[in-house]
Amino acid sequence: MRVARSIAELTGLRAEVPPGRRVGFVATMGALHAGHASLVEQARALSDTVAVSIFVNPLQFGPGEDYARYPRPLEADLERCAALGVDLVFVPAVGDLYPPGRQVSVSAGTMGTVLEGAARPGHFDGVLTVVLKLFNLVRPQVAVFGRKDAQQLACIQRMVLDLNLDVRVVGAPTVREPDGLALSSRNVFLSPTERALALDLPTALERAAAHRTLPEALAAAHAVLDRAGLDPEFDLDYLTAVSPETFAEVAHDAGGDVLLTVAATVGSTRLIDNTLLDLREPADPPAVPRLPSPR
Repeated sequence: MRVARSIAELTGLRAEVPPGRRVGFVATMGALHAGHASLVEQARALSDTVAVSIFVNPLQFGPGEDYARYPRPLEADLERCAALGVDLVFVPAVGDLYPPGRQVSVSAGTMGTVLEGAARPGHFDGVLTVVLKLFNLVRPQVAVFGRKDAQQLACIQRMVLDLNLDVRVVGAPTVREPDGLALSSRNVFLSPTERALALDLPTALERAAAHRTLPEALAAAHAVLDRAGLDPEFDLDYLTAVSPETFAEVAHDAGGDVLLTVAATVGSTRLIDNTLLDLREPADPPAVPRLPSPR
């Protein structure tokens, strides 16, 4: 495994990749866990050379958010990358990606101003700005992102489409801990009591997914989350049904694929989760032939 700690080093190592070899890329902020490992494994399945970036991006943190305390176990992350068979790791400094006097950034548009974008103004602009820079520097053919961060994935896919970027963006399934909680680097901030409360998020989504209409699904999820909200340590931000491509809110009689997305602050930790609802009407059962009546 090769490690580049500057743009110059990355440029040199990227030039060593033989022409014709597909480069798969996983962008991370470090504190790697099994969810990141699954992204690396999918990138490996889709490419010949796997590159990973480790960079805690200050542009996607707002005032009062956890940028300063975000975990940065770099040596452990590098060991994990080596164990996963990663070929190239890019660990830039903030000054490398954001030179003095920086003025230009990427706007996520309307999609970046709703839900997480409303709660964290400018967050998705910061995400897209760093992802575009990393795409330009790593030059992958394939990039894998987790579906847990569904709005981020949708914004990145929109950027690739709108800016004609030559990279295929793949969404990977959410990886969960044995108790059902979606894996996140922020889970380490939860106390045992808070973690028990946090489990109401995947429980609410699981209950919703058992229903075939959106009103029933929302009611089932709210039954769980409203009970959780009786605890002062649980603060529900939103439970919303949206289009998975545009993140526009859907009507209550919507059918087909609908993304149910939820966000809550548990203690001092903000958590997000989602599930894709299949609201298609079940097919009519085949008609049972009627036997003639006995005479």
